[in-house]
Order: sequence, then C-alpha cells, then structure tokens
Amino acid sequence: QVQLVESGGGSVQAGGSLRLSCAASGRALSNYGVAWFRQAPGKEREFVSAISPSGSSVRIPDSARGRFTISRDNAKSTVYLQMNSLKPEDTAVYYCAARQFGGLQSEPDKYAYWGQGTQVTVSS
Repeated sequence: QVQLVESGGGSVQAGGSLRLSCAASGRALSNYGVAWFRQAPGKEREFVSAISPSGSSVRIPDSARGRFTISRDNAKSTVYLQMNSLKPEDTAVYYCAARQFGGLQSEPDKYAYWGQGTQVTVSS
C-alpha cells in the first residue's frame, strides 16, 4: 500500500499563492495516478486536478484551469499542486488521493488511498 501525507496548506489573502505537496511512502509513486480533491464545510468533496503516473497527462476542471497546476517528481515520490490567484471560495481542506495504474478519474470513489488533508484558507 501507499501512504500519503499532504503539506503546504495555510492562510493567505485573495490573490495569493500556495504550493501543496503530497508525499508518498510505502510503494513507488510512479505506479499511481494521483489526484487532488477539496472539501469545504457542508459541501461534497470536489475534484481539483489529476496527473497520470508518468506525469505526461493531467486533467484540470474549469474551476481550477489557468490558476492551478499539478505536477509530480517521481524520484521524490511527491506530487505538487501550485495554486495561484487564490479566491475565498478556494477555502477548503485539500486532499491528495492515489489509484494504482493511473487514469485521470474525477470521482473520489475511484481512489483507494488518501492523505489526511491540509487546510487552505483564503481571506478577502
């Protein structure tokens, strides 16, 4: 199994930037597709982005396109989410998730492995 730990969350003002990291241990991350999700209080978990095992393909929804970038460094077993031009509505707990053998899936139930989440708070 692979274990995931997110870091990099915090509090920023609107328009600011954060870079989240998802560090993996236990298994080689290069065999896993990885996604970022977020969940705000009282809302369902929302897909933010996904990246293929090699990093050659990504999927980003309209709500994040142009502001968020997902990348990975398999040598470091880490996936990143660079978030720019943050808005108050981006406030949520951000989770990374992994599924073996890739696939740019946007449904949370397609991912077997999850981190504990990291809080992002954007103030206006």
